[in-house]
Amino acid sequence: MRFLFLGDMVGRTGRTAVFEKLPGLVADWRLDFVVVNGENAAGGFGITEDIFNATLAAGADVVTTGNHVWDQREALSFAPREPRFLRPVNYPRGAPGNGSGLFEAKNGARVLVANIMGRVFMSPDLDDPFAAAEHLVSTCPLGEQADAIVFDFHAEATSEKQCFAHFLDGRVSLVVGTHTHVPTADHQILVGGTAYQSDAGMCGDYDSSLGMEKEEPINRFVTKLPRGRYEAAQGPATLCGLAVEISDRTGLAEKVSPVRIGPRLAEVVPDFW
Repeated sequence: MRFLFLGDMVGRTGRTAVFEKLPGLVADWRLDFVVVNGENAAGGFGITEDIFNATLAAGADVVTTGNHVWDQREALSFAPREPRFLRPVNYPRGAPGNGSGLFEAKNGARVLVANIMGRVFMSPDLDDPFAAAEHLVSTCPLGEQADAIVFDFHAEATSEKQCFAHFLDGRVSLVVGTHTHVPTADHQILVGGTAYQSDAGMCGDYDSSLGMEKEEPINRFVTKLPRGRYEAAQGPATLCGLAVEISDRTGLAEKVSPVRIGPRLAEVVPDFW
């Protein structure tokens, strides 16, 4: 199975890049399944239903989120009726919407996608992500109920991300980190066969501070005082993510490559498709 994950879309420039480039990637790479993190798509804070639907129309099969999931209040109302919109699964019982789902890929494979949030340096402090993940993989095991299992682990600390991946190694196809908006250089296949990257990076303007106009963050570091609001940067965006070839036989990763398409960062595309 040919799988593509795209990191957090940030603002108009990030989502525009995804909407313009993803359809061609789906066609050219003959992708079977695509997941996009959309939690920063609306001006850098949350996602609207229109943006969610446009992301699906561009070629995403599932849209994941994270700590900004409810920044746009309308998400509270559309989350319960959109199974392909995921909020972190470790929210307390009663939270609107779903944190995971079993979906059919273009090649007919059953793909379990789970969005889960870390606890180290993160707010709100959600339920134990390790226990939540254990419950998911025990009730929908790889090779039985699911042909592939993918986790978007939205977290700050790389140590928590790495331990989470090792905890699931050999039992899921992919653990990919989001939230910090900077692509890491540690893409790999772990000993048990699970693909991993600490952070996929963002789809946004890299002449920025994590996709936001850099002047206000610099001001707050220097003066410790707010002078204005954070605004999403509007320069040309770079698409960042992770491409994974998943075995149709085992559901584990066979090949993995970062994806970086656009200005400022060195371009990287998979050489195995």
